[in-house]
Amino acid sequence: MAFQTEFTFTLPKGFIDRDGNVHREGTMRLANAADEILPLKDPRVQQNPGYLTIILLARVITKLGSLPAVDTRVVENLFTMDLAYLQDLYQRINSMDMPVYRSVCPHCGKEIEVPVNFMEAGI
Repeated sequence: MAFQTEFTFTLPKGFIDRDGNVHREGTMRLANAADEILPLKDPRVQQNPGYLTIILLARVITKLGSLPAVDTRVVENLFTMDLAYLQDLYQRINSMDMPVYRSVCPHCGKEIEVPVNFMEAGI
């Protein structure tokens, strides 16, 4: 099975370009380290930390409708519902699934999956 790095989406409302065309279908790629680190140096983020989301999404959205490119201007002009949708999608595709340890319950003998949280290990 191939590793999925791009995810398609449909915006709830859609981006309306200057000609009145609505763009709803798009593609978002997985973020890389540079996507999360480089925007922190941007003066717009230093002045307003909330702008980080705008830059991040502009970097990882690879396609939106028939637009030639997605930049910060496009993301800035999304409806708030669409921005929230994209933030949620970003979190879901870039979050790490918690690993599980397969074991057998000592009481009932059934196979169980026990979540392993490395952040709490050794506490």
